Order: sequence, then C-alpha cells, then structure tokens
Amino acid sequence: MPTPRMPSQSQIRSKMRAAQRKAEQQFERDLRAAQRKAESDAKAQQRRNEQTAQREIDKWVRDTNQKLKSASRPSVTYRATEERTLGAMATEAERQAAAHPERRDVFLCHAWGDRQGAAQELHDLLEGFGVRVWFSEKDVALGTSLVREIDKGLRISHIGIVLATPELLKSLAAEGIADKELSALLATDRVIPVVHGITYEELRDESPLLASRSGLSTGEDTLEQVAVKIANAVRPESG
Repeated sequence: MPTPRMPSQSQIRSKMRAAQRKAEQQFERDLRAAQRKAESDAKAQQRRNEQTAQREIDKWVRDTNQKLKSASRPSVTYRATEERTLGAMATEAERQAAAHPERRDVFLCHAWGDRQGAAQELHDLLEGFGVRVWFSEKDVALGTSLVREIDKGLRISHIGIVLATPELLKSLAAEGIADKELSALLATDRVIPVVHGITYEELRDESPLLASRSGLSTGEDTLEQVAVKIANAVRPESG
C-alpha cells in the first residue's frame, strides 16, 4: 500500500488562507446580520416610544375636552324618585371608576332601528357633556363579530343605559341583539332605563324586569335634560 504524500508547505498555506477567508466572510455576514437586527430593534423601540407618547397626548386631549365639555352642562331639576335612582347610580359609578378607571362610563343599549336616531342623539349629548360612552355605531368595526364586541363593551363599561323606545319593544319581541344586550345588563345591578317615546306601562308589557327598575323618562324631560342627569351621576363636574 503506497504511503500517502504529505502536503507541501504551499498547499498548507493555501488551505490556511482559504479557511481564513471563509472565517472572515462568515464574520462579516454575522456582523451585518447583527447590525441589521440592532437597527430593526432601534426602529421598533422608536415606534413604541412614539406610540406611547401619542397615546399620552391623545389621553390629555380627551381629558381636557371632557373637562371643557362638562363645564357647559345646563342645570336640571330632580324628582324624588330620580334622586334615589341616580344617587345609587352615582355610587356604583364611583365604585366602578375607582376599581377600573380605564373603562367607559356607560354602555348604551339600544335597538338597531334607533342607531341613527334617538340612540345617536343620546350618545352625542352624553359625549358632549364629557361622558365616555360605549356605542356600537362607533365601537364595532366592520367585519368583527357584533355579539362578541357587545359582550366586550358590556364588560368594559361602568353603567348600562337602556334606551327604551318603540323600536326597542319590537326588537325585544323579536328576540334580537338588543334582547341579548338587555339580558346581560339585567343580570347586573348597573342598569337604568331611559323611556323615550313610550310609557312605563308599555315597557312593562314587554319587559317587566326592566320596567321594575327606576329610571328616567323623556315624557317628563327633554333628551338633553336626561343626558345631563346621567352625566352628573356618572361623571360629576369638577370644582
């Protein structure tokens, strides 16, 4: 068996240079990858910092606007039953706000047919008085599950307001989405009805449980006055 030939000095040097070049190339690739990752991480952190700063700015703007809006509430007169109802509501809202300050002040339960009418008007009035309202028309994005988003809205709101109208009576009779919202709200002690365009007797015929709750009525006040009373209970004016 022939004896293997030993590599020459030049062959050894050639292999060493090749190995060195390969190691240098790998080092350069690793260095470039590390630089790209560092740059990507730095940009991501900058975006997070900018988003955090923007959220703080947005919160300051919202809080400031709410203070400015709430300062312009007109005066209202309370009836004895309203004082009891809204007093209990204010106590519960204060307790909820202390435990969950990030949540909305009220969840607005309404019939689909009122979404661009009475419900929109009440929402706008409440927001105008500095109240943070969960309202499906603005809080449910296209393509998302309406039932799931409503469930979330109920969970992240301090108080439930049920706008009881002729449209709501129709929805309850048909066991629509409003019926599901109402069932969830009635399972808590955090709901009051706002009777609008109907009487408590008509509401009692369709939902005795809701009608048994003391609430507010536009048969005695305007919708604006109702909104002021709710705002005063869930988000009192400062000062």
